[in-house]
Amino acid sequence: MTTNSLQEQARTEEGNAIAAGAASGVFRSPNPELLYLNRETIAGLGGGSSRLYAEALEEALTLHARGDFVQPLKPYLRSAGKEGHIADRIIAMPAHIGGAQPMSGIKWIGSKHDNPQQRGMERASGVIVLNDAESHYPIAVLEAGLISSMRTAAVTVVAARYLARKGFTSVSCVGCGVIAKAQLSSLLEHYEHICEVHLFDQSESAAKRLAETLQASCPHVKFLVANSAEQAVRQGEVVVTCTVTDTPYIPFEWLRKGAFVSNISIMDVHKEAYLLADKVVVDDWEQSNREKKVLNQLVLEGRFSREQLYAELGEIVIGSKAGREREDEIIILNPMGMAIEDIACARRIYLHALQEGAGLRLPLY
Repeated sequence: MTTNSLQEQARTEEGNAIAAGAASGVFRSPNPELLYLNRETIAGLGGGSSRLYAEALEEALTLHARGDFVQPLKPYLRSAGKEGHIADRIIAMPAHIGGAQPMSGIKWIGSKHDNPQQRGMERASGVIVLNDAESHYPIAVLEAGLISSMRTAAVTVVAARYLARKGFTSVSCVGCGVIAKAQLSSLLEHYEHICEVHLFDQSESAAKRLAETLQASCPHVKFLVANSAEQAVRQGEVVVTCTVTDTPYIPFEWLRKGAFVSNISIMDVHKEAYLLADKVVVDDWEQSNREKKVLNQLVLEGRFSREQLYAELGEIVIGSKAGREREDEIIILNPMGMAIEDIACARRIYLHALQEGAGLRLPLY
């Protein structure tokens, strides 16, 4: 065996040993290190596929429903004295998740709505820091943009399993940026019975670019660029919102019978739609009822309450609440996004990286 082969074997054995230690919650090292994983490395470890994220989301939602987590309300940092756009902020999202491999961490994610147009940069950027659950030492830093977009898409994938019509064939998406690409790619990967995707963006060229990109990998699916948000939404059995709007624009009347709305961008659906829908579902009530989002506005007006909420998504995943019960039900999912989802996804990628010997190790001292 060559020297290089011996070194590779040693690294693999060391990675397996560290992964086993991390999995058992007894990670120890006399010379503490951070493992840094950039976007390319994360994608190479399976983080570019929705399968990993859907599995991690099921796990996170199950832990949420069973109370095996800690998740403080996330603070929003906005520049002092500047109201700005609703999507201009940096959010700190700390959490601890239990299960067989307890781990803590935080996602620190920034957003600037005009980054694509003004700076040629993605709207959102961030990092995830993972901490050993026993020592509380930081053990990894992961690029968060890919994980964040893919786990957000996985929320729709998992929710559609329980809340959409069985065998749905049409999907509508409003907003055609990075988040929309992740959402639709993930849905198409998981649900082969999708036949039509209806797209709308205020920039027609953005909608056409997304249609062309997705068509290349899904030649059997028809991608249609709509002339208006209304035209797109009315066609969808599953409707996904991927905008940065701060003004609701989707009235209840646009939703077809049996529609499932994955309201990812939160502010898109009119208040009345929440009151008229057959079921309103959130990921976490406390996280959703804040920041003057539409649901929070309804609560402040005395028109909605925890008692009127049908369920948190984890309750449906573990079977304590039913999902879709009738073909004609209109169901709205309003997911604010939970830190435990990010930590669950990052944990899987981190443990895989240790086993594969991937990433860059950075000494703490």
